[in-house]
Amino acid sequence: MTTDIVSGQHPDEPHAKDTGQKLNWLRAGVLGANDGIVSTAGVVIGVAAATPNNVAAIATAGVAALVAGAFSMAGGEYVSVSTQRDTEKALIEKEKQELAEMPEAELAELADLYRQRGLSVDLAQQVAVELTAHDALAAHAEVELGIDPQNFTNPWVAAGSSFVSFALGAAIPLLIILFPVGENRVWITALAVLFGLLLTGWISAALGGAPRGRAIWRNIMMGSATMVATYVIGLIFGVAVG
Repeated sequence: MTTDIVSGQHPDEPHAKDTGQKLNWLRAGVLGANDGIVSTAGVVIGVAAATPNNVAAIATAGVAALVAGAFSMAGGEYVSVSTQRDTEKALIEKEKQELAEMPEAELAELADLYRQRGLSVDLAQQVAVELTAHDALAAHAEVELGIDPQNFTNPWVAAGSSFVSFALGAAIPLLIILFPVGENRVWITALAVLFGLLLTGWISAALGGAPRGRAIWRNIMMGSATMVATYVIGLIFGVAVG
């Protein structure tokens, strides 16, 4: 009964830590796919605008963009999440030390945190005492730090998710622009990219419970701006070299 009052969750509702893990996966996956689509599209469209008949150059640039981008995204996620994990572990170790050295002060702090959440003084004290007796570290980590000491963020999962999602996203413009469609390759690639961005925008909004239209519009606008910019640069470079 006490736990239900404190958590404020029903059995069929997602737990905060589950939602956090889902959002981490979503963030890494969607960012990776979007970056893969947009950055690789920008590279291959720019090269195609400069040398429209040089399929080998377009393919080489596209593959290089895919590989470099995937490793860059994975490396960035690994470093970022590793830093977050190290910070979480350091906070947990500090909390362990405080619980060992000043348990009474920590109990009073926990009770005060529950009072700030709206519990009465007596109930907050009761909850703090019972949770401390059950698992003092878990109680403090959840309420005070927002960390599950049994479930730290995993940098390898984030890195792998980013690598795969970037590569899958990058494969869309890379494969489409290599189709034997002659002078229409840039426009067909641009349409495929916009469709891919529409999908990633819709999926990210649907999984995150956000408005679909806004997410889709953001993706398409940024992708379009990137492709237009690199296409113009490619044309200018092609004319200058020619």
